[in-house]
Amino acid sequence: MREWGRLLTAMVTPFDRDMNVDYEKAVQLGKRIVEDGTTALVVVGTTGESPTITDEEKYELFKILKDRINVPIIAGIGTNCTRATIETGKLAVKAKADGVLVVVPYYNKPNQQGLFAHFKAVAEAIELPMMPYNVPSRTGGNMEAETSIALSKIPNIVALKEASGNIDQITRIIAGCSKDFLVYSGDDGFTLPTLSAGGYGVVSVAAQVAGRKIRDMIEAYVSGDTKKAAELHQMLSPLFKALFVTTNPIPVKAALNLMGMDVGGLRLPLVEADDRVKEILKREMSALGLV
Repeated sequence: MREWGRLLTAMVTPFDRDMNVDYEKAVQLGKRIVEDGTTALVVVGTTGESPTITDEEKYELFKILKDRINVPIIAGIGTNCTRATIETGKLAVKAKADGVLVVVPYYNKPNQQGLFAHFKAVAEAIELPMMPYNVPSRTGGNMEAETSIALSKIPNIVALKEASGNIDQITRIIAGCSKDFLVYSGDDGFTLPTLSAGGYGVVSVAAQVAGRKIRDMIEAYVSGDTKKAAELHQMLSPLFKALFVTTNPIPVKAALNLMGMDVGGLRLPLVEADDRVKEILKREMSALGLV
């Protein structure tokens, strides 16, 4: 959906010292991210620690961010159970979210027919614009290009977050879908390659840390200044890698804390960044003038 814009940020979920969701800090973080150029917020996706956030907490996050931040709010609702995904989707509708992000079901590893049936059932039950999310490194299964293309024909499936890391697959999807169907990179390092293949934008983790530079890279490419876009991509690449040196969102939470934006720790089974990860982050963030 074009009103979502090109730079979507997958937000972390801030916690207080007792590991309760810090809703006020979430609002503060969301506003700061938007000031840096983000055009929509993805709330309680993988980066938002969705597996350890309760449905009650998800609803409150969807609602408070929708009420207090003036960009589209895309609610992360996906699980590996179709019924549960639909029930969480109803909370997104109740909170008046602007769309939903639905990850490929993990662990039970449905085949391509199962994936199509899952996303179709959710789309028919939840009358919001939907973005399926293909991330084989997390889910253990790849949604093939042909399945994504078939899903693009369902009216309220309007976009795809594609994090397969396979530029051939990404290109096939873009070529096989209508121009109104928007393909977003789900990997910061693939933002520029995806744009060059005809994609629309990125669902970014790194935009919480370097949003203005990522915005500038996208705007440079869209305006035809491919040289500047390439230079910014090269400059940002070490940071992109540093933010995934261990399991996301461990590094990005550490990075935000290093920048003075206290987002707290992580709920088990995730643990906070060790000294090695923090040193890598400090080095790459210092190179970009972020700390």
